[in-house]
Amino acid sequence: MNKNFFLLCLLLCAFISKLACAQTSADHFQPAASNLSGVAYPKISGDNRVMVRLKAPDAAKVQVQGGDGLQKDPLDLVKDAEGNWNGTIPSAGPGFHYYWFVVDGVRVNDPGSDAYLGYGRPTSGIEIPAANEDFHLLQNVPHGVVREQWYHSEITGKWRRAFVYTPPGYDASPNKKYPVLYLLHGAGENERGWSMQGHMNAILDNLIAGKKATPMLVVMDNGYAVAKGDTTPTTNTRAEMVRRAATLEEVYLKEIIPVMEKTYRMLPGRENRAMAGLSMGGLQTMLIGVKHTDLFSHYGFFSGAVFDEILADPKTALNGALSDANAFSKRVKVLWFGAGSEEKPFTKMATDTRKKLEGLGIKSSYYESPGTFHEWHTWRRCLHEFAPLLFK
Repeated sequence: MNKNFFLLCLLLCAFISKLACAQTSADHFQPAASNLSGVAYPKISGDNRVMVRLKAPDAAKVQVQGGDGLQKDPLDLVKDAEGNWNGTIPSAGPGFHYYWFVVDGVRVNDPGSDAYLGYGRPTSGIEIPAANEDFHLLQNVPHGVVREQWYHSEITGKWRRAFVYTPPGYDASPNKKYPVLYLLHGAGENERGWSMQGHMNAILDNLIAGKKATPMLVVMDNGYAVAKGDTTPTTNTRAEMVRRAATLEEVYLKEIIPVMEKTYRMLPGRENRAMAGLSMGGLQTMLIGVKHTDLFSHYGFFSGAVFDEILADPKTALNGALSDANAFSKRVKVLWFGAGSEEKPFTKMATDTRKKLEGLGIKSSYYESPGTFHEWHTWRRCLHEFAPLLFK
């Protein structure tokens, strides 16, 4: 046999073998890490396709649908002989996603996955592996604690709950005080979102262990506040979010901040307080935090819903907080915006808001999360980029 021909055959065999291995890896489906214990579906392949299954033998039509980055439009499932409806979502983005089934027109959760508050109701969630990213995963480092803090609000007439992250070593150093980040969730979610869907505790633990972030407390309170006696239905329209923010502002000033400073060891002063939020929480950070540079000095807007009308006249907006650009810039240490590259309305809002600020002579920073939409992996990345800038 010709020597060159023999070598060519060997190379061709090696290539075919490698290609077969790659295809096998891509086609190998495993149960999602977010599944309930012992549940086989949903399954995820090596190239992030998602195989779903729902047993509904009497149904006439079943679809699967999800939030940004997963399956925007309903996907029809196919029924097998055993009454299972099956289908494969062709390409899921990295990180956490909400999803649900539509059974004969009725939206139902997947019994194989845990449910999280999203879209204003308990909704199934799935965790898609993020290639070459582990900043949001638990690692073998010292861990902080997420504590549940209840308090009674005279303003709303109700008991309210916050989750509070205390950094590693908090209990071992009873005389040490810490700066604090007030971290707000988005519309349709609640105070559990940042620790459950967002993995903020793992993100902070890993940053602190790597000496990339200052040890800090993080307060995650409920972003909805209805004044006592207010019977107006709660919606997520622009006007309603702005109106409700006024009540939340009062709750922050008179209840949340005083309760947290009384309960936890916090360093005093505006230079030791930050506020940041995602989507609706970014809007609230603008309407509450930026209005009070006497209380805060670091601000983060993660896909912030800063509508055009909020800064229609930047010099008079927010009770004139931006009217003196030099004074504002001296008081504010961090003014940071972030968004996913694929959530175009929010990248535009960030760009437009920054241009208005620049027109006043106020500088800000911007980060764009590559390939992500209006979803939790965008906001995980935002927190990972933002937290190292605080309290330096």
